[in-house]
Amino acid sequence: MEVFGLTLKLDVPTIVARDLLRAHHETFRRFWHWSDAVVDHAKLTGELHTVFGWTLRGCCGANPRMLRNFLMQAHGAEMLRLACCLATEAGIEVCAPIHDALLVAAPIDAIEAAVAATRAAMAEASRIVLDGFEVRTEAKITRTPGASPTSAARGCGTSSPNWSRRPRRRTSPRKWHER
Repeated sequence: MEVFGLTLKLDVPTIVARDLLRAHHETFRRFWHWSDAVVDHAKLTGELHTVFGWTLRGCCGANPRMLRNFLMQAHGAEMLRLACCLATEAGIEVCAPIHDALLVAAPIDAIEAAVAATRAAMAEASRIVLDGFEVRTEAKITRTPGASPTSAARGCGTSSPNWSRRPRRRTSPRKWHER
């Protein structure tokens, strides 16, 4: 986000927005170094690609904000696709991916286990895509009202990333293709 956009979004004077952005750049220097390198790479080579090979071409004249955002959004999608595959292979009934979450269904007496397995699949997907970093998830379980654990009713669970926590780094990260 640029100064003008931040000024409008926060409804603050331009000088306050400029100071906030400056402080963000100073606080998160490593991120901004990486982000600048992404833009430079895209402008020099004309493309960006994800760890699984999805490619954005024609980057030379692209908006730098779009280029900075592409790899984060694209790798989020990579993690979600992989989590769907891993959860399905684990026998979980994946109803749908919903933005950055998975909606799963299971009998009420098995929903906690299904959600736990889904969260494990999402954690593994993040470790694969992010070279050992694990994105933690949160879950919400919804049960059919009035149903007993032994009834034929079903429960639904959603797992989604908790972006407020710092991801953990494995002690010996492996490249995604070494798994």
